[in-house]
Amino acid sequence: MGRYQIVVWLIVLAVIVVGVALWLESQKKEGSTGSSAPKSLVTTIKGDARTSRAFTWYTDNPDEGAVIQWIKGAGVINFTGNQVHTLKATTTPIKTDKKHTQGVHKAEITGLEPGTAYSYRVGSGKDTGWSEPSSFMTEVVGTSAFSFINVTDSQGVTEGDFEIWGRALDKAFQTFPEARFVVHNGDLTEDPEDETGWDYFFGKTKSWLKQFPFMPVTGNHDEIDKNADRYLAHFNLPVNGAEGSTPGTNYSFDYGNAHFIVLNTESNINEQTKWLRNDLAHTDKLWKIVAVHRGAYGGNMYTKTEKWTSLFDEYKVDLVLQGHNHEYSRSYPLRNGKVAGTGDGPVVNHEGTVYVVTNASGAKMNEKKKDQFYHKVHFQNGKPMFAGITIEGNSLTYQAYDVDGKKWDEFVIQH
Repeated sequence: MGRYQIVVWLIVLAVIVVGVALWLESQKKEGSTGSSAPKSLVTTIKGDARTSRAFTWYTDNPDEGAVIQWIKGAGVINFTGNQVHTLKATTTPIKTDKKHTQGVHKAEITGLEPGTAYSYRVGSGKDTGWSEPSSFMTEVVGTSAFSFINVTDSQGVTEGDFEIWGRALDKAFQTFPEARFVVHNGDLTEDPEDETGWDYFFGKTKSWLKQFPFMPVTGNHDEIDKNADRYLAHFNLPVNGAEGSTPGTNYSFDYGNAHFIVLNTESNINEQTKWLRNDLAHTDKLWKIVAVHRGAYGGNMYTKTEKWTSLFDEYKVDLVLQGHNHEYSRSYPLRNGKVAGTGDGPVVNHEGTVYVVTNASGAKMNEKKKDQFYHKVHFQNGKPMFAGITIEGNSLTYQAYDVDGKKWDEFVIQH
């Protein structure tokens, strides 16, 4: 073959390659050969945990349709037939940087059967672009025994940072395999405007967050200058919070015989105080558990929430889960700002509220702060940690572990 023929063939080959690339790009935009794959899929409790479940996911194509399909039974991979239900999701475009706009998709399934396993998938509704099937289970009616996981401050930037977060949650579910949901006490990522950080946050824990409800608290790295839009875009949360609070930053929900209250320490504290009194006054649940980011009694004190702690005392809140300090601390039982028990045995007869910070679940650790009068346990082990809280009727057991599986603390509250 002569030099001229070789040049001709190279030109032809280049034209073919460019043509194929352009065709694939056009098909991608039209969604006819491959829809953008769902990512950052997470499930939450928004309504009644016995009969509903909420979902959020992102795609790179904000113009594409979005649906969720579900069917009764765990482990189902075939979504055909008249037993499959389909619901159209809401879609909101969100600009994730100067060049990219992504789609935020949210849906809530209602009318489910209590104590029942379901399989589901999310996607465009076309032949391609579906998530891998996953499963979830609704709460059993009359639940009085269950476990949940508590973590905080997964806060990171790099993929390596979030690999640490992923290992922590892996170990948490390995240690507490019966856990039904996760409460995260805030500062999920370093910068809520950095979508790559969110990709890592969800990507390293996707096997769990697709199955088990993830209930987040708003931290100072989630709401900045009273703006929590990018953080909240990732979750479909209850909208029953205080007047003036951005929906999803302050809410409450029930599971079993426990009432959970999520408060936002970053804004609207006075209105939340009014709401808190009303919320506590109207629950009939045996257990009252509060989750905040900046702790009233953590590594140090956050005095802006003194009115909250007065209400915790008045309504005999059992446990306050905290974050922010990136160290481990557990208070004595406290009442009216004073130590009300030794903390050596079970906390009984509502003698006091226990305040805990479960260190951090990510890469960032702070130096241990000065011991305070309220500290029963206070340390920095330099390792990501998590806790499992188990309620069995009139007894609550809290157990804190590090990522290597070593137990560092345990206490019991009894009614």
